[in-house]
Amino acid sequence: VQLQASGGGLVQAGGSLRLSCAASGRPFSWYAMGWFRQAPGKEREFVSGISWSGGSTHYADSVKGRFTISRDNAKNTMYLQMNSLKPEDTAVYYCAARQRGSSWYVDAMDYWGKGTQVTVSS
Repeated sequence: VQLQASGGGLVQAGGSLRLSCAASGRPFSWYAMGWFRQAPGKEREFVSGISWSGGSTHYADSVKGRFTISRDNAKNTMYLQMNSLKPEDTAVYYCAARQRGSSWYVDAMDYWGKGTQVTVSS
């Protein structure tokens, strides 16, 4: 499956952005999907994940209550609504997919898209 993230940009602290991840190549509903991010000089980290049906969602503690993950299997697209953004949310955001398992570790994901830059100014 091929993944393409979009929707990043520059926003002031407290603002909002909505990221999208478009999938192609194989049935989107085969995959659990996740958002990850990597800030300069830091390792890539899990942000949020969603099951193939959308019935189960998971969040890193740092984004709980501010970010909302969702997916539309009919449109082969996953979303991340990011509200109350903070400067520490600045990173390149990646979408990823896995077909098996239940882990949200970086190494557990099978496919990755190119990232989209999110910059939050203070």
